[in-house]
Order: sequence, then C-alpha cells, then structure tokens
Amino acid sequence: MSLPLAVFNETHLILLLIILLLLFGGKKLPELARGLGEAMREFKKASRDIADDHPAPPAKPEAPASTASTTTNNQPPKSS
Repeated sequence: MSLPLAVFNETHLILLLIILLLLFGGKKLPELARGLGEAMREFKKASRDIADDHPAPPAKPEAPASTASTTTNNQPPKSS
C-alpha cells in the first residue's frame, strides 16, 4: 500500500529531518546523502545503457510524393 506524497506537508518533512539528524548525527547525514546520490547516478546510467542496447523500431515508409503533372479536375491539360 503506497501513500501519495500529498499526505506529507512541510511540518512532516521538517520533523522527519530532525529525527534523521538525531538518529544518524550531523556527520553521518552527508555521507548517507552522498551514497544515495551515487546509487541514483549508477541506476540512471544502467537504465540508459539498457535503453541504448535495444534497437529503435523501424521507421514507417513515407507516402510517395505527388507529381505536378496530375490534374485535380479530371480534365486533360490544355495545349497552346
């Protein structure tokens, strides 16, 4: 069961940060954040690599261009 982020307001986030600061201390939080950032970068790099490994779907062929010699009113061209 997942909770939407709208459930958390500013007060909840501040309280959560204070609890994290008390649990881990001021020295450990930057190390945890750095590790989380490195993990996110590695995940993004791996997902880009996977996307690059899959070939792109073939392009749809374009419709042939109409020629200028066709008439739209079904009458033969006038000769001078």
